[in-house]
Parts: sequence; structure tokens; C-alpha cells
Amino acid sequence: MRRPTLQRLLTVLAGAAALTSTGCGVVARGVDRATQEVLQIGHVGRSGKLTPKELDWAKTAWKYIDNNTVPATGLVNSVDKVPTTTVWQIGDYLAALVAANQLGLIDLLEFDRRVSKLLDFLNNMPLSNLSLPNRVYNTQNGLMVNFANQPADIGWSAIEIGRLLTWMKIAGQRYPHLREYFDKVVLRWNFCPVIDDCGVLFGAGSKEGRTSPAQEGRLGYLQYASAGFAAWGFETRKSAVTAPWEAIDVMGVKLQVDARDDRVTGEIAPVVTMPYVLLGIEFGWEYPRDPKLLGNRQESDTLQKLTEDIFRIQELRYQKQGILTARTDHPVQKPPFFVYDTVFASGYAWNTLSDQGRQVEGMSLVATKAVFGMWALARNAYTDRLLLSVEALHKNDKGWFEGRYEASGGYEDLLTLSTNAFVLQALLYKAQGRQYPKQSQIGYFGYTLGNQFARPQHCFPVERPVCKAPTTTDGRSFLR
Repeated sequence: MRRPTLQRLLTVLAGAAALTSTGCGVVARGVDRATQEVLQIGHVGRSGKLTPKELDWAKTAWKYIDNNTVPATGLVNSVDKVPTTTVWQIGDYLAALVAANQLGLIDLLEFDRRVSKLLDFLNNMPLSNLSLPNRVYNTQNGLMVNFANQPADIGWSAIEIGRLLTWMKIAGQRYPHLREYFDKVVLRWNFCPVIDDCGVLFGAGSKEGRTSPAQEGRLGYLQYASAGFAAWGFETRKSAVTAPWEAIDVMGVKLQVDARDDRVTGEIAPVVTMPYVLLGIEFGWEYPRDPKLLGNRQESDTLQKLTEDIFRIQELRYQKQGILTARTDHPVQKPPFFVYDTVFASGYAWNTLSDQGRQVEGMSLVATKAVFGMWALARNAYTDRLLLSVEALHKNDKGWFEGRYEASGGYEDLLTLSTNAFVLQALLYKAQGRQYPKQSQIGYFGYTLGNQFARPQHCFPVERPVCKAPTTTDGRSFLR
């Protein structure tokens, strides 16, 4: 499960928020032509050059980024005009930058200026417990803050770190002249407390200088985050696998859900659309693999099938009940400020839950980012209809809204970085296919770890013992 960092930010900042060409030369030559090829082999869903209308959609999404970039730090506000960001949303911004350049919205010079400013922040950012990125940063001064935007070290999220790792790897491979600097960001971090030798991920809270780590992630976001760690060579077999799971009947489809009981674990395991969409659009449901890593094709097949089932169930709801459905986790502008708008959770289909697992009424959206993800990965009449339902949910000078309420049809006109960045990602997928390169080239990161005298001793892959756990689970849980 992805931690609802944005929910906490909205809770404490909602009141404040209410008051409130072409590139050339060295930069152009630095782009690796090999990474520019269209990765259409095995491409699922829509493909081809963007239409003029689709290009306008991309320009609208970029407008949010442009409006909310803070020059002093190079960061982008997570919510319109709210001066905070999360590690997940730093990854969003990097994804948006790559997409904007690849789609021709910004030239290479602007791309380089923006990424270089972001790299300067990342290579100097204060770290939680002097180890890993804090959950929240102030976008105006770059300091670690708590959910009230007050200076504090509040720990880290392994799930959010996984997203940032993914996009630093993608950006470094697509733009080799910047690869070294992304590598140096990662080499600053101490991975000992966030991932174990077999790939179990741990988040942590921090209070008065004491950290409290706990296993983090449930089916969906756990597999997505683990792919980000795998991209940098970490063993992830215990987080990449889809067990423990059970099959639940939803709309006549046997849906695979996380079998762990949230009444026992204290962590809900919602089935939402976005983690599976991200696995498809970024990785083509294939884990970054090295012969020494998971290499389990069966898990990739399982994740793609699960994505198709989640899409199919939402379409069947429309066919049988007439309810347009594109559900995922998303923020709203009123309490509880963030919801898990699910296909299935806590024993029920179409359950909408707060962070605390309480049912909430009237908060379900046809979520803009879920619509764009389903539209990009599934070319059919239903996703066409979904797109039509949110096509007007934007302002050209501000960006895309969160979505349309299922119950009333009204707009949730909150503007966020995550939704606008993902619109750009979805359109880039249509134009180019999967976003993680099939082949990763060695760089500063690899050379540094290859030199036993230069290794930072931060529990990087070559600094760890070999995991002896099996690579398949035959349905048994690695994570009790």
C-alpha cells in the first residue's frame, strides 16, 4: 500500500491553500540515440504519434508543472500553490520532465536547466536519519518538514523511494550526460534500513531522533516499488512476488487480492488501478532483470493478467450497472483529504476507505490519472468513453483536475503534481511505448561499486550476502 503522505499534507494545509525553439550543441549531442528508439515490441494498448488534441492535453498538463516550479530549489509543489513535496512527487516531476522533452513541449536546454537544478537539490538534500530521503520537503527552502510543513525529520517511505529510483534510472539511461549525477544521488543513500538481503522493504517513522521501521507495502504498490530497487541491482524476490494472495469473485471475475488480514496487520490492502498501470507503462510488466536477480517471468505474467482483470471488472461494472468506473487512490479537498477508492478492499467490492480504513461515502471519483492509464494501455470503446468523461476536466492555464465524482458528476477540481505528471507519462507511452529501457548501460554507479576500495558500505547489492530464499513461493507468504 502506498502511504498517503499527500493526505496528511492536505489535512494541515487545506486552509492555507484556500488563502492563498529548439536545443542544440553539447546538450543535444549528449542524448544517447540508442535510448531514443521507440520500444514498440510487445506494446500493449495505444501507439503512434500524438494527435493535435492529445498534444494540447500534454501542454495543459505541463502548465501545472510550469506554474508550480519553485526556482530557488528546482522542486515542484505537490498541490497547486502548496509549498511542499514528497519523494514520490519528486519522481513525478522527473517523469514529467522526461515526457515533456520527449514530446517536444520543452527543448533540451530547458530540460537540462531544470534537471540540473533538481540534481543539485538531490545531491545536497538533507536525509532522514542521515540515511534516506525524508517523507516531505519544503519546496521553497528544501528543508525536511513534517506534515504541517514545520522543520522535522519524520522518516522515510520505501514505496516512495522506489518511484524516485525508477525515474532516476530512466532519466540517466535516456540522457547519458546526466547519468553520473543521478548515480551520485543514489550512492549518498544508506540502504541498510530500507531493504533487506532478499528484498523485503521497510518504511520508517521518526520521532525525537528515534526511528521505528516496519515492513511496508501490499500487493500492487509493493511490486511497483520493488521494481525501482531492482533497477539499481537490488535483490527483490521477496517483494516482487505476488504471494500471499487469494482469489475473490468480483463481477464474475476471479480477482487476485492480498490475503493478509488488515484487522491483524493494521495495514489495509486495497486493490486500486494505478500501481498496475505504472508497472505496465514504465516496465511493460517486466522486472528489471540481471541473471543474479529474480528473473521470474511468471510474476510478470501474473501482474499483467491482474492489470487486465482490474480493467475488465471496472468495465463490467459499467456494462451491468451503468456506472463509469476508473478507481484508484486519490486526494480530495475535504475530510479525510485522501481516499483509497478501490475495486476491492477489506472484504468488499467498490469500497472507498480513508487512511485509517474507515468507509467514506460520496468520495469516489472517475479519477483522471486512472482514466489516462486505462486509455493508454487498453484501446477499446470503454476506455474511449472514460476519456470522454474527463476530457473537459482541466483549465488550459492551470492543468488537469483530479476527476469527476461518481455519485454526482461534479468535478473534483483539485490540481496536483501526480495527476498532471501522469497525464504526460500516459501520452509518452502512446508515442514511445514502455519507459524503462530494456538494456541498462554501466556508468559511475557500476564502476564505483566495482571498485572494492571505493564502495560506500551502505548495503548496496555487491556489499550484501547472497539471498538464499527460494525465487518462487507456491502460494506461501514471505511477509508475515
